[in-house]
Amino acid sequence: MDNEKNVKKDGPGMLYLCATPIGNLEDITYRVLRVLSEADLIAAEDTRNSIKLLNHFEIKTPMTSYHEFNKYDKAKVLVDKILGGMDVAVITDAGTPGISDPGEELVKQCRAAGIRVTSLPGPAACITALTMSGRETRRFAFEAFLPADKNERKEVLAELACETRTMIIYEAPHRLTKTLAELQDTLGGDRQITICKELTKRYENSMEFTLESACEYYENNEPRGEYVLVISGKSREQLKAEARKQWENMSVAEHVQMYMSQGMDKKEAMKAAAKDRGVSKRDIYQELEGKA
Repeated sequence: MDNEKNVKKDGPGMLYLCATPIGNLEDITYRVLRVLSEADLIAAEDTRNSIKLLNHFEIKTPMTSYHEFNKYDKAKVLVDKILGGMDVAVITDAGTPGISDPGEELVKQCRAAGIRVTSLPGPAACITALTMSGRETRRFAFEAFLPADKNERKEVLAELACETRTMIIYEAPHRLTKTLAELQDTLGGDRQITICKELTKRYENSMEFTLESACEYYENNEPRGEYVLVISGKSREQLKAEARKQWENMSVAEHVQMYMSQGMDKKEAMKAAAKDRGVSKRDIYQELEGKA
């Protein structure tokens, strides 16, 4: 598979990031097919998987492996080949290279070496799930797979607790119930979620739940297939309510005095306390006058 084309070119080649189908083979673009055919070398995340795609479209371009476990050293090799005049196309097992796969490292090394990089748009599971989820699409946070490391995972989940954007998470079937339980503990059982699986494939499915009902459902239904979780962010109204609640144990007088002890005059302190509590400055004044 590593037999390379004879390259005769003045100057360096290019790196092409080629999006491939996430399930349905009809989702590949004409442009991707052309570049894969014309490239001097294809760097594939899993050559055993990618050869099926290339054979289906009768693409004969030589292929080499580029995956998570060789991404640093092999990237250096590929950079040298491109600097020598080769055009290299990168494909992942499914979707757009550089999204939750080793393509990111190769792009970094190519750009550092002054190599031109271009991305050929196409399928991405995160965008596919988001657009069909019914959740807000204007702002979203893509988390890919949550970290395996226990401490890092805990930190990421804590960050998501106050996230106001729609959140997108990938998950494998054997970890789905555990991840849903962790999300319920962190975000609350009433948080809305759309769970998409087997996108673009024959048994594609998406279902809407609360996190509590999702946990109950998968306790009784074995998860199968690859999943994308699309979770509603926390509302700004809820964030404001939680911020106001923290002042409930402090009297208005203590609240104003806290700011005055930091150097504010009384007028500024009353204004700051009013903002914290979500009330008007007049309410603060009347509370203080009533206690005077």
